[in-house]
Amino acid sequence: MQDALFYIFAFLTLICGFLVIANPFSRNPVTSAMFLVLAIVALAGLFVLLHAFFLAAVQVLVYAGAVMVLFLFVIMLLDLKAEERRKVRALGVVGGLVCAGAILAIFLRSLLQAPPPASEAPSLEGGTARLGQLLFTEYLLPFEIVSVLLLVAIIGVVLLSRKELK
Repeated sequence: MQDALFYIFAFLTLICGFLVIANPFSRNPVTSAMFLVLAIVALAGLFVLLHAFFLAAVQVLVYAGAVMVLFLFVIMLLDLKAEERRKVRALGVVGGLVCAGAILAIFLRSLLQAPPPASEAPSLEGGTARLGQLLFTEYLLPFEIVSVLLLVAIIGVVLLSRKELK
């Protein structure tokens, strides 16, 4: 049963993550934000399967709750209309792909150069002290990458909803 649930949650995470970026149903940014909420909830399901109940609860409360409310406020305050959307420029797409490739190359190089972490049995059942210690020592790079990704997402929402200057 656990294997089947893993595949279901992983499939939902991938599909909802894809629909956040390339949504064929609607070009409304609120719809993309709702698919992001579904992807976050599916990730919380994966955390539950790993017996990381605290992380699952934080995932739902912080990201699906607080951060998504922030994104929705930004989207709605900017009042993005479908007919006012900016056109995609080739230079912007090429620049974005170059930046994403550079970030990926730096990430892969740091992964290859880093020594493998000493594996020890996780003791996350019920305690958060060890989780905090691991998060800010061994897993500091992924923690910082997530914070940068959230910043990039906020900047992306602002840039996508900016009105075209004529």
